[in-house]
Amino acid sequence: MIQLDELAAMSCKSTKVAPSVDFDHSCSDSVEYLTLNFGPFETVHRWRRLPPCDEFVGARRSKHTVVAYRDAIYVFGGDNGKNMLNDLLRFDVKDCSWCRAFTTGTPPAPRYHHSAVVYGSSMFVFGGYTGDIYSNSNLKNKNDLFEYKFATGQWTEWKVEGSLPVARSAHGATVYSDKLWIFAGYDGNARLNDMWTISLQDREHACWEEIDQSGEIPPSCCNFPVAVCRDKMFVFSGQSGAKITNNLFQFEFKGHMWTRIPTEHLLRGSPPPPQRRYGHTMVAFDRHLYVFGGAADNTLPNELHCYDVDSQSWEVIHPSLDSEMPSGRLFHAAAVIQDAMYIFGGTVDNNVRSGEMYRFQFSCYPKCTLHEDYGKLWENRQFCDVEFILGEREERVLGHIAIVTARCQWLRKKILQAWDRQRQKIKQDSSEESDEGTAGGPRDIPAGNRPSGIQPMLEVSIREAEAQPFEVLMQFLYTDKIQYPRRGHVQDVLLIMDVYKLALSFKLSRLEQLCVQYIEASVDLQNVLSVCENANKLQLDQLKEHCLNFVVKESHFNQVIMTKEFERLSTPLIVEIVRRKQQPPPRLYSDQPVDIGTSLVQDMKAYLEGGGLEFCDIILLLDGHPRPAHKAILAARSSYFEAMFRSFMPEDGQVNISIGEMVPSKQAFESMLRYIYYGDVNMPPEDSLYLFAAPYYYGFSNNRLQAYCKQNLEMNVTVENVLQILEAADKTQALDMKKHCLHIIVHQFIKVSKLPNLRSLSQLLLLDIIESLATHISDKQCAEMGSDI
Repeated sequence: MIQLDELAAMSCKSTKVAPSVDFDHSCSDSVEYLTLNFGPFETVHRWRRLPPCDEFVGARRSKHTVVAYRDAIYVFGGDNGKNMLNDLLRFDVKDCSWCRAFTTGTPPAPRYHHSAVVYGSSMFVFGGYTGDIYSNSNLKNKNDLFEYKFATGQWTEWKVEGSLPVARSAHGATVYSDKLWIFAGYDGNARLNDMWTISLQDREHACWEEIDQSGEIPPSCCNFPVAVCRDKMFVFSGQSGAKITNNLFQFEFKGHMWTRIPTEHLLRGSPPPPQRRYGHTMVAFDRHLYVFGGAADNTLPNELHCYDVDSQSWEVIHPSLDSEMPSGRLFHAAAVIQDAMYIFGGTVDNNVRSGEMYRFQFSCYPKCTLHEDYGKLWENRQFCDVEFILGEREERVLGHIAIVTARCQWLRKKILQAWDRQRQKIKQDSSEESDEGTAGGPRDIPAGNRPSGIQPMLEVSIREAEAQPFEVLMQFLYTDKIQYPRRGHVQDVLLIMDVYKLALSFKLSRLEQLCVQYIEASVDLQNVLSVCENANKLQLDQLKEHCLNFVVKESHFNQVIMTKEFERLSTPLIVEIVRRKQQPPPRLYSDQPVDIGTSLVQDMKAYLEGGGLEFCDIILLLDGHPRPAHKAILAARSSYFEAMFRSFMPEDGQVNISIGEMVPSKQAFESMLRYIYYGDVNMPPEDSLYLFAAPYYYGFSNNRLQAYCKQNLEMNVTVENVLQILEAADKTQALDMKKHCLHIIVHQFIKVSKLPNLRSLSQLLLLDIIESLATHISDKQCAEMGSDI
């Protein structure tokens, strides 16, 4: 057994610590003091209704803009249902107070559906719709550009020479790389999808430039939001006539390239994208885009949808229990200040304008790196302990027994069979090998994989699989997704069909769905016959049906049958197509729920909870008590373990567990294992104190666990658990948390004194409580106690 404090020093060098979390100890030494920086905090995902705008300050409105500058929200323009507006309102987010912003100079004419952005210390307003909506006169779109200086309150119009964007309203606007970017909108006759930009650095030499866009350019649209995240601009839904969709598009500023974000990777049963809509808002925070409100097929939904740019997945944010939810609305406006979103105004039910302001508290947790960490383990092929021999050519692919057996029961059986053969061979070669299990569980650990030094590589033969599709399948086992090849290219679609065939054989329902969704989305006029023929050959009936139905569509049939590929098609398939066209089969509808299989998180949870016990190959010792575990999983998630197993692997396969010089409680240790195996961050508050320094010591990919620990402690210290947290704070030397607990104990002492855990506290902690009580008792209380005596 070894203790490797130097490994913690090695692993922590590459681990970032959140700015809001301070460690008061050196990297290589033990954890001496933890400073948690407790301060004012807000419940995450909480909506709060803030003071509305009073009528004497400014009218209720919609189709306006809001921008954030420092600690204030600025509201400009819009309409109150009768007139267009051009007043500028200011909401102080600290004082929660409204006022009219100071202005001088000539402001823009009253307008709505304009855009407003902040650059430097100025707000820039472009375009919009002006005129008298009450008398329906002088109504026109604008393409003027105004600057408002926050410091002086000065309004100035920029007079720009040269080409100008066509006058427009209901467009999108943002700032990137010192430039204002304008996209799409409505010019009074038609919707647009052009893009223009202008530098905001030098007013004297500024000129408009039209951008030559490429890629999957969104359809002409209006009344949509734009947001910038990770150096890309995102556009979601909007009014685009018959083409209205709920597509999300991203724009690369550097290459001027548009890309439609695919949804083929979203499994049935997974949260879908929001409904198509217009008049909604979208803001960016961290790696997320937040979509709220709008009109969605004649409804006004009030769910908050969140898109993760990294994982390309949507979810609906569930508000905290104490939230004051805004009602559904459209043509409102939103802005972000620090870690909160502010939403103002809009049109609510019965075409009523709103003057309400709402605040939504974002969560600032670092992303879960579980899938990425396991993905890197697959890419690096470190610590591999199984070699798959594939197909007739006997191509070889390396892997990790722990991941494969956790995810696929079919491959698990293959590995156990290979293990039996290897064990029999070892027995024949040496009669010294026994079948006894190791300490740590009720089930035996196979002798071939017992933690007792270096084991021979296990070989597993799979004749029915070729290397290329099998590698795609393996990538799925490690990451829960597959890197889709080029969409629509015949060879790439055929590859995924081979993967689909393997998924059916290996009974991987989740992978089956991913393959089917990709193939169905990739079928087009150029490849449909090749895909159909291959599906027929592989006996993939579901995909064959999809292809046949695609071919016989009225808009497709004539084009398909005139191709050279149709002439080369097998006679039975030609007959099927002709008969399908003449007499389409009745559509069969099934109300049976779709089996989406188990996820990586679900499988790794079951594996930790006993499903992987027979495949353990390392023993973790917590205060002398053994806990079987899996090297590959520990190495994938922790640079501490990765360095240990690569360079300092203990010969007896046993590792002492501590966090610095502090040994965590058994409960806290199990919480840490849950985080390592499947990313779980739910734990009792007292565990959070033990594990607060774990990301730093064990070299996790980021400080996600730490951020959850801090929030858990801030939110969940109660009279009922304060004594357990006091003990944990004393043991971990988290002095500010200990002080916080003592404060609660003193002020709730009558309730705390009745807790049974009080009697089990150490003498030193009881003395700390007495001292705190003495410090907080007033002279008057002392006198009263003395008179009683």
